[in-house]
This record gives sequence, C-alpha cells and structure tokens, in this order.
Amino acid sequence: MPATMNISLPDVMKAFVAEQVDSGAYASVSEYVRELVRRDQTERAQAKLETLLLEGIESGEPIPLNSKYREDLLRDLEARRKKKKS
Repeated sequence: MPATMNISLPDVMKAFVAEQVDSGAYASVSEYVRELVRRDQTERAQAKLETLLLEGIESGEPIPLNSKYREDLLRDLEARRKKKKS
C-alpha cells in the first residue's frame, strides 16, 4: 500500500509542478514526484556502477577472460565447494 507524504514547496516550484500535470505529461502530482524519484534512483545506480567499473579498471593488470580462465575458475570453485562440504 502506498504511503502518503506531505511536502512543502516554494510557490515557484509548486507552480512548475502544476504546469507539468496540467500539460498532460503526468496524471497527478504524485505521478510526477514518483517519476523524479525513479530517475534519481536510476542515476544513483548508474553512478555506482560507473564507480565500480572504474575501480575494476584501475585495480591492476587485466585478466584475459578466455576459455582457459573460465575452466580454471570453475575448477577452483568446485574445489572450494568440495572442501567446504568436508
């Protein structure tokens, strides 16, 4: 169930939001605010992903992701799984 939230805006911002709704771009003020929150969530997730990708790029020498690497990785994971079971 959606939660209700009351916010205060300066008159200029309130008028802008009303214009967005009145233009037909949004069905309600709530829809407009939800869209803004979704955009912010997306932008923050994108920024986090970019940060993680840059950390990965800067973390050291690259590892070739070829079939040998995959086979070695799977063999290592299987060995760890067996060791954990025993």
